[in-house]
Order: sequence, then structure tokens, then C-alpha cells
Amino acid sequence: MKFFVDTAEIDAIKELHNLGMVDGVTTNPSLIAKSGRDILEVTREICDLVDGPVSAEVVALDADTMLAEGRKLAKIADNIAVKVPLTWAGLQTCKALSDEGTMVNVTLCFSANQALLAAKAGATFISPFIGRLDDINIDGLELIEDIRTIYDNYGFETQILAASIRSANHMSDCAKIGADVATAPPNVIKAMANHVLTDKGLAGFMADVEKAGIKIL
Repeated sequence: MKFFVDTAEIDAIKELHNLGMVDGVTTNPSLIAKSGRDILEVTREICDLVDGPVSAEVVALDADTMLAEGRKLAKIADNIAVKVPLTWAGLQTCKALSDEGTMVNVTLCFSANQALLAAKAGATFISPFIGRLDDINIDGLELIEDIRTIYDNYGFETQILAASIRSANHMSDCAKIGADVATAPPNVIKAMANHVLTDKGLAGFMADVEKAGIKIL
């Protein structure tokens, strides 16, 4: 499973990228706004930093303006994936951009029917939002499973990009189900390394090292 990092913080992306933990980046205007910088400038810097897809989101709601914005974003770099919402206008934009050879990430997916439409429209990625479904007592992971089944049934090439990841458990669960990609904030990716038994074992080991007076350097 590929890891995308869901942030616009350059330093956080660099840290994970240097460890080989970044296969791509997802951004949105809200994330970039927190940096106080120009959206195009930040997006360009991220594209220069990573080789994988960088999702950059349109802000319009009508198809014509979405398409114009998408084309402008796509000119930033070859690894841009234009992010559009899963609306009818978004699907129209997805089809047009995909036909032009631009990667498209269709976001805000909450049903298998929506995911099926996105695949038919030529989406490169579909982004089902796990955490937001969990928030309203609907199993977000079940949606990933349903989309995986549908896509495998018909050989759709659209990649399942699990989004709205809230925990390290979400990451491993998505991997077991067969999501192609999971995008998560840096703190969630780092939390995957944590385990209480690792901490306990390390504490015991260090106590033994201190008691024996062992030194390597």
C-alpha cells in the first residue's frame, strides 16, 4: 500500500520523504491556508520535493470553472493530480481532465455508487472518507471493502485512496482490505511505529544495559 501524507507542511513532508514514507501528497486549500502562503507557490514546492502524485484541489463548484482551475493547477508540474469533489460537475471535470491525460483525484466519496461513477469517469484516484463515515456511525472500512470488490469485479484501474484516516489502526485495516493508497497526517503515520510492548521491552533492555555498564562508544 502506498503512503500519501495529508499535509501542506514542507518540513513534515521532508522528514517522512527522507525515510521513504512518502509516495505522494494530498493537499487542499484549507491545509495550505494554515501556512499563510500562496496556494500555487506551496503546491509547486511540494511537487519539486516529491516524485509521486500531489493532489491539488479546485475551489469552484461549476464544471466550466472547475475545468479551468484544474487545467491551471495541472500546469504547475507533471505530478499534479487535480482534486475535484464527487458531484456531477466534478465528474464532468474528471472526464475532461482524464481525457487530456491529467491525473484526477475524486474526493468526498461516501458510497460505493459514487466510487463506481468516478471509475467510469476515468478517475485516477477515488478518495473514500473513512473517518467522517465513522463519525456518523457508518463503517468507513466497509466502504473501502465494497469499492475494492466492485473495482476488482470489473477491472477498473482507478486506485482506492483511503482518506480521512484518524488512527494507525485505520492504516493497517486499509492495507488488509486492499486499498491502493492511504493518505494520513504525519502524526498518524508516525504513530504506526508505536507499541506499548516495544516501549516496555526497550525500558527493560536499557535497565540491563545500565546495570551491566555496557558502552559501545
